[in-house]
Amino acid sequence: ADRNHQQCGPVDDAELVRLFRNGDIGLDSLVWHSALPQWQALGDVSESLGLQAASPYVPPASEVLGEEPVVNGGEVVYAGFWKRVAAYTIDSIVVGMVGGIIGGVMGGVLGVMLLGAGGTSANTSGMLIIQGLANLAGIALGVAYFGWMHSSSSMATLGKMAIGIKVVREDGTRISFLRGMGRYFALIVSSIPLGLGFVMAGFTERKRALHDMMCDTVVVDKWAFTAHPQLQRRELGTVTVIVLVLFGLLLVVGILAAFAAMAMITRNLH
Repeated sequence: ADRNHQQCGPVDDAELVRLFRNGDIGLDSLVWHSALPQWQALGDVSESLGLQAASPYVPPASEVLGEEPVVNGGEVVYAGFWKRVAAYTIDSIVVGMVGGIIGGVMGGVLGVMLLGAGGTSANTSGMLIIQGLANLAGIALGVAYFGWMHSSSSMATLGKMAIGIKVVREDGTRISFLRGMGRYFALIVSSIPLGLGFVMAGFTERKRALHDMMCDTVVVDKWAFTAHPQLQRRELGTVTVIVLVLFGLLLVVGILAAFAAMAMITRNLH
C-alpha cells in the first residue's frame, strides 16, 4: 500500500525487492498476500524476502542488476554476432593494454638480470625465458579477466557492459569462475579453423558460438532474465555501431599497410 493506504499491485517478490532497493518503499510500508490475516509492515516479512533492515540515516542502496533474482518466463533477447564482435574488440584493447604493461615490466626486470649475467648463450636462453613467461602471463591475464568478470555479479566483461550484454547459463543463472575459465580456453577451439566457431553465433539458435555450446552458456541482453525484460534492445545501439566502425577502419588501414609493406619488399628485391 502506498502512503495514502491505496492498494498497489499485485507485484511479485522480485519487484517488491526492487522497490525497496530503490527507496520507493520502506520497512514501514504495508504489504499483504493471501497467506497473511491482515496487512503487515514490510519489515515483518523482510527476512523471507532477503531484505535487511537499514538505518534510517543511510541512503537507500541503488539497484544492482547482477544481484537481482533470476526471473524466468519472460522474453529473452540473445546477443547477435555484431554485438559480440564489438564487445570482444573492447575487451581485446583492455587486455592488450594491461598485458603490454605487465610484459614491459617483466621484460625490463629480466633484461637487467640478463645483462648482468653476460654471454651470448645466456642472452639467447634469457630471451626464450622472457618469451615463455610473457606467454604464460598473457594466458593468466586472460583467464583472470574473462573468468572473473563473467562469473561476477555483473556477469559481463567491460566490453559486454559497454554494449549492454552478459553471459549466463541457459536458465539465466550466473556462471561459476571455473566455467568462466573453461569458456576462455574454449575460445581457442572456436578460433580453429578460421574462427568459424565465432561465426556460428550469427546463424545458430539462440545466437550461440561454439564455445557457448561447449560450456552451456548463452550471451543475452543485460535485462534478460530480470523483472524488466521490456527494457531489452534488439537494435545494435550507438556504442556498438561506433566500435564496429572504428574497428572496420583500423582493419582497412592494417590491410593497406600490409600490402604497402609487401610491395616495398618486392620492389627492393628486384
